[in-house]
Order: sequence, then C-alpha cells, then structure tokens
Amino acid sequence: MGIRQTLIEYSKEILNGDITACKKHKWACQRFLYDLEREGTEKFPYIFDESRAERFLDWMRLFKHRKGVLAGKQIEPHIIQQFNFGNIYGWVHKDDELRRFNKGYWQVGRKNAKSQSLGAVSSYEGSAFGEASAEVYCAATKKEQAKIVWEETQKMIEGCPDLRDKFKTAYGTITHLKSDSIIRPLSKEDRKTGDGYNPQCGIIDEYHAHETDEMYEIIESGMGARAQPLMMIITTAGFNLNNPCYRVEYQYVSRILDPDDPTENDHYFIMINELDEGDDIKDESVWPKANPILCSYRNGIEYLRSRLKTALDVPEKMKKYLTKNMNKWVDAKENGYMDMKKWSLCGKDILEDFIAELKKHPVWVGVDLSSTTDLTSVGMVFKISTEKYIVMQHSFMPEDKLKERMNTDNMPFDLWAEQGHITLTPGSVVDYSYVEKYIEDLRDDGFDIQEMDYDKWNAAYFAQNMENKGFEVVEIPQMLKHLSAPTKDFRRAVYRVQIEHYNDPVLRWAVGNAVQREDAQENIMLDKSKSKDRIDPIAAIINAFSRAIAGQSKDLSDHFLNNWSM
Repeated sequence: MGIRQTLIEYSKEILNGDITACKKHKWACQRFLYDLEREGTEKFPYIFDESRAERFLDWMRLFKHRKGVLAGKQIEPHIIQQFNFGNIYGWVHKDDELRRFNKGYWQVGRKNAKSQSLGAVSSYEGSAFGEASAEVYCAATKKEQAKIVWEETQKMIEGCPDLRDKFKTAYGTITHLKSDSIIRPLSKEDRKTGDGYNPQCGIIDEYHAHETDEMYEIIESGMGARAQPLMMIITTAGFNLNNPCYRVEYQYVSRILDPDDPTENDHYFIMINELDEGDDIKDESVWPKANPILCSYRNGIEYLRSRLKTALDVPEKMKKYLTKNMNKWVDAKENGYMDMKKWSLCGKDILEDFIAELKKHPVWVGVDLSSTTDLTSVGMVFKISTEKYIVMQHSFMPEDKLKERMNTDNMPFDLWAEQGHITLTPGSVVDYSYVEKYIEDLRDDGFDIQEMDYDKWNAAYFAQNMENKGFEVVEIPQMLKHLSAPTKDFRRAVYRVQIEHYNDPVLRWAVGNAVQREDAQENIMLDKSKSKDRIDPIAAIINAFSRAIAGQSKDLSDHFLNNWSM
C-alpha cells in the first residue's frame, strides 16, 4: 500500500474513533482529506507526491533507534511520523514542484520520538534534500538545549554505515561533504543577530521554554533567499502562558486547524497531540491522545503509570507531569497571580456600539504613573452591576525609549501603539500632561467618571493637577492590608467570569506577568519587585477596582470586612 492510501486510511480511522485522538489531531486529519479533495485545483495548486513522501520516510529507515527498548534496531517510522512527515515532504506545488509546507509545528508529549524525528529532518535537509550549501540550525535559547538535536543528528549519522563517511564533524559543525552543507547548534547565548545566516532549515526544539521569539525570528528572517526552506517546531506544552509558544504560536496554529475558524495558511503543517478539556489524567484510555508513540508499547504505558503515581504522591511534580506527559498547558508561574486560561474566558469581542453602552455606567479610573521612562498606565473599571465589571487600560511610553523597551522587554510595543493600546509621548520621558488630557477627554466625551484612584508614588503633583481640574482623587495605599481584599476579589471575579475585557494584548501581557506577595496571614498584593516584566496596566486596574467594588465610600474598611474573600 502506498503512503497516500496509508494516510487516507489512517485519517479515516482517527475520524471514526478507531484510533484514540484529541480534537485537534482529528482536525489535522480532516484537513488532509479535504486537501486531497481539492488537490491540483486553481484555488489549491498543490499535489501530493508519494515518491517525495516515501523518500524522506526511507531516509528515516536508514537510522537505528539509539535509546529505549528498541535501541539498536532499525527505525520504522510510526504512523504519526508517517502522517506528519509524509505531509511535510509529500505536498508540492503542481507547477514548480517546490514544497508546499515551509513551516511545521508538532506538539506532543515527552518521549514520543521528538529528537529522533528532528535528527532525521536536520540530516535530510543538510544533505539528501538536494539544496547546495544548505545551512541547518538547531536553535534554542540555551547552548545545552540547542545541542540536544544537533548531537542526536550526529549520533544517528555515526551509527549509520551508509552515511557516516559522507559527513565530517569538527568544531561544532556537521558538514555534508558532497553538497558542502552544514548543520550547527545555535543559541541565544551565542549572541548572534542573524546577519549572514541563510538557513535552509531551522529546527526549534521545546519552543515552550523560549521566553522570547528571538531565535524564531533569527531563523525565519534569514530564509528569504531560499526557494523552499523549512522551519520545524517540535515542543511539549509548558507552564508559562506568556511565552510566545502559547501566547502566539499555539493560538495561531489552533485557529488554522479549526474548521470553523476562517484563519488559513496553506504553507503551515500542524499536528497537536494533547488531552482534551475534561479528560481525566488518571484514565489511561485518553493517554494516547498526547502520547501516540509512547502508548503504542507496554514499557511506554508503564512509564506513564510510574510518572502519574509520583505526581499524585508529590504534588510539586504534578505540573511537569501535566505539561510534559499529558501535554496540557498549565499556568503555573511561581507565585503567579492569575490563571491565564480563566482570564481568556473573560475576553469579549468589541461590539460596534460598545462606547455608547459603556457611557451608561459609572467608571472608576486608576492610575499607575510608574517611572517617567517606563510604562505609565490608566486603568478603567466600569461597574455594570454588583456582579459584573468591564475593565480596560491605556498606557503611555516615551517615544525615544520605544526601541530600547522593545529590545529589553521583547514585546511589540510599536504594534500595540499602532493598534491604539499605547500612546507614545514625545521625548525620552513620559509627559504626564498626556495622561491628564486622556482622562479629561474621557470626561468630556461623556464617560461617567466617579473618581481617579492613584498610587501616590511619583504622583503628588499629578493628583493635585487633577483635583484642580474638578476630579475626585483618592490615594490608594500600596500596602498589603489595603490591597489584599480587592486583589483577591478581582481574581475571584475573573474566575467567576464576572469581569469582561476586550482581549487587549497589553493588558493580557501585564496580567500574565503579575506575581503576588503574601504574608503570614495570607494577605496578598501584586509584587512589582518580583514580577519579571511590567504589570502597570493591571496595577492601575486594581487601584480602580478597589474603589469600584466599594462604591463611592471614602472608607474602604467596612466593605473589606464585610466582603472578605480568600
């Protein structure tokens, strides 16, 4: 049976439920079958070339397993590997025969042949794919991580009698002698900018661990001169939802797969093997969803049983079990304030008449002036009812510091400014007159501002100005005993979906950055000193929320005593 028919039958078995698979795995198979239906048409000018798909799979068969119960035996690609790489290498343009997919994303649990698969890809792209002087980079933030796939590639080649004499390894570079192609590890620690790189292939292993997209951008930005490059990302899930893998890539690829989402990208192959929402991690029947290879043999299942028992006995290990073995994204930043999945559930689309609707409700305006060279934020809390609030933010940044802040924070502040979430003020410090005017404009536009709530740090003159302009101003003491209740109450309201927001990326970033400080009595407040990145927008909102939830009373103590929440 040819690879085409093999993948058709596999896809049907997945969709029929004969093979256990998660929702997104099913979507990937559905996508493949749909692509075959429209193959070679005007709107879909790609064809599935079985010979090209088989050529890569035959390349994998040259190597031997290096670890585990199969160590020393020839590799026979598992059906999930056949599906993934059969797609990546089999689809080509019908006219020029250049490959369709120039990017691939595979998210799967640990010990499901990730390094083996990437080793086959890197050696193939650096030799047998046929590109002269190809450059293949195994990219990671840390040198040791970058070397994992590179060393796997080296060992696989050394263990193959048919290939070992066709390559040489020296000074951290594997060179294919005939084509003069190279395979190298590349890490952020190398302090490279990407200038001079011309990658044929970029391998990104465990993208979830990358705190920024710097290595991703270095690889992708250098591929412009290649006719058919390939960026290959393989990762498990992680526990920092503010990192680019979850915040950007996972969201994007999930939309591409979703048949009910209009997002399309015919050049991006995606496979996600994860547990579905509601699956019980103790139910062994769902384990293959995240572990299609590991669960195909007895030792693999025993490994997962052992890991689960340890995680149940030692709760501190549960986070790793969920992310690494069950491939579930977990918001588990140390002392992290907010479960970002619950925050996402509060997001709403902006309706055409939302401004007119907001003007019907009282709004408390919080201000966090921060440093004049950093982000300054205004937070707005609209009280819709005693059990519903809408929150918004607007921030300010000195224009001359924009590039510096983009480099240090690795965030797209320029894009956020274009989108209207941030105002850039002239010069190298924030001009507070812009903040004053922003709040004045809210009032002049008809918003029902109850008061302006501020952190007194660096704000005495600002508060006096606003009071002179007719605003009711209230200082919010930045102390545990004053902020604990509203900080807890805000989180509780989010978890109960009593908070609404409009998916503002600046606010999401700040909420995800927030780390809490706690005393012996379990009082909490946001801790700017421990938060790795900026939290000014959520700090401003908490200032406003502390007053909005109490109504207009200047004395907050009665409210907090009567509405204390843990």
